[in-house]
Amino acid sequence: MDETVDRQWVADLVRATIEEDLAGGVDVTTTATVDPDQVSVAELVARGDGVVAGLEIAELVLRQVAAPDVLEIEYSVRDGASVHAGDVLMTVRGKTRQLLTAERTTLNLLCHLSGVATLTRRWVDTIEGTGAVIRDTRKTMPLLRSLEKYAVRCGGGKNHRMALSDAALIKDNHVIAAGGVAEAFRLVRKAYPDLSIEVEVDSVEDALIAVESGAELILLDNMAVPLLREAVEKVAGRARLEASGGLTLDTARAVAETGVDFLAVGALTHSAPVLDIALDLQEA
Repeated sequence: MDETVDRQWVADLVRATIEEDLAGGVDVTTTATVDPDQVSVAELVARGDGVVAGLEIAELVLRQVAAPDVLEIEYSVRDGASVHAGDVLMTVRGKTRQLLTAERTTLNLLCHLSGVATLTRRWVDTIEGTGAVIRDTRKTMPLLRSLEKYAVRCGGGKNHRMALSDAALIKDNHVIAAGGVAEAFRLVRKAYPDLSIEVEVDSVEDALIAVESGAELILLDNMAVPLLREAVEKVAGRARLEASGGLTLDTARAVAETGVDFLAVGALTHSAPVLDIALDLQEA
C-alpha cells in the first residue's frame, strides 16, 4: 500500500471482516479437523492471468488471525505485478488452524482488489499511446473506496475525487436545481473559491457555456464519438475534457483518439470480475 491509504483504517477494516467471518465464535470445521499444534506452509497462487493488488492487506488478515503467534511470510511479487496462472504470489508458514481460518477473508479482499487492478490494466493498455488517461469514479463498494482506488492505481489508472468534499462536480441535477450551467458554476465558485470544479454537460453548447463560465475541467456525458471530437475542437484546449458514460473496452480507443484528456470508467470498480487466487496448503 502507498501513503494515500490510511493504514489504521485498513487495520480496522481487516478486524471487522475477520469478526464477520467468525461471528464471535470459531471456525468449527478447522477446529474439529486440525490439531492445534500443527504447522503448515501455504502458498497464495494465481489461478488466472492478471495484475495483483492487495498483498499487504492479505498479510494483515493472516497476521491478525494468527496473533499472538508469529507467521513467516515471503513475497514472490508485489502489488502492481503482472502474473500468470500458476504463479506463486506469497508463501506463508504458520499454525495450520490459523491459515485455514484466515483463508476466505484473505482471498475475498485479495481476489477483488486484484480483479479491479486487472480490469484497469486492460483499459489502460487499450488506449495506450493516445495521451488520454483512465480514471475511476465514486461507483465503489461501500467502505472499500480507498482500497479499490488503490487497486486502480496498481493497474495503471488514476483516481478521480475520493469524497464529495475533495472537489466539486456539477452534475445535471445540480444544473437543474441552480437554473443552468453558468449559474451552477457561479454558485459553487462563490461558495468555494479555491476548490477544483468539474462541470458535467451533455451537449457541445453546454460545454462552451461551462468554458466561458471559467470551468477548467468538463465532463462530457454519454456523447458519441463525433460529438466528443466536436467538443475537443471547439473547446480548443481552454479546459480539460473527460469522457464518461456508456464507455466500453470496444469503444475506448476511439473515444481516447478524439483528443479528450480522461476517460472516467465506473466499471473499474463496480463491475470488475475477481482475479482467481487460491490458498494452497503444501504437503508436509
